[in-house]
Amino acid sequence: MHASRGAKTLADLVGKAMTPVCRKRGFASVDIIASWADIVGERYGTRVQPDRLIWPRQPERSDPENPPEPATLVVHTDGATALMLSHDSAQVIERINTFYGWRAIGRIKILQKPVLVKQPVRKKPLRDLTQSEERQLEARLEGVENDRLRQALKKLGAQVIARREDDAA
Repeated sequence: MHASRGAKTLADLVGKAMTPVCRKRGFASVDIIASWADIVGERYGTRVQPDRLIWPRQPERSDPENPPEPATLVVHTDGATALMLSHDSAQVIERINTFYGWRAIGRIKILQKPVLVKQPVRKKPLRDLTQSEERQLEARLEGVENDRLRQALKKLGAQVIARREDDAA
């Protein structure tokens, strides 16, 4: 007898296949490429394509107290977008580093090349929560003192509840 295996999602299969390719390009995983549009926002999500990370040479023994020097992110875009991106590069770098959780990117090198423009996938709007669901969500967030964190958790919780109920219907 063998244990039955659940179906694997396409994202899991593609992610495992893509990771070695991404590592060759300097990316630790496929995450930044898969989440690119969410990280950089609507303006650059479909018009700028990340190509590779160039990491500076590191000493043989890394010091756990000192993180590695930040990398240079090489991207492709058209001429007009390159001009806007060079102007907004500090904000884009900040968004990428927030995604990584540390100062991974120090600068962006822009190469002007044609980019295959992907049409963004339109997400269906989520339903509104019922009053009962709203009260339950508020009750779960009562102990959270930080207002910004509570609002972010409330937004996330509402999306999870609305999506879960949509999938069940």
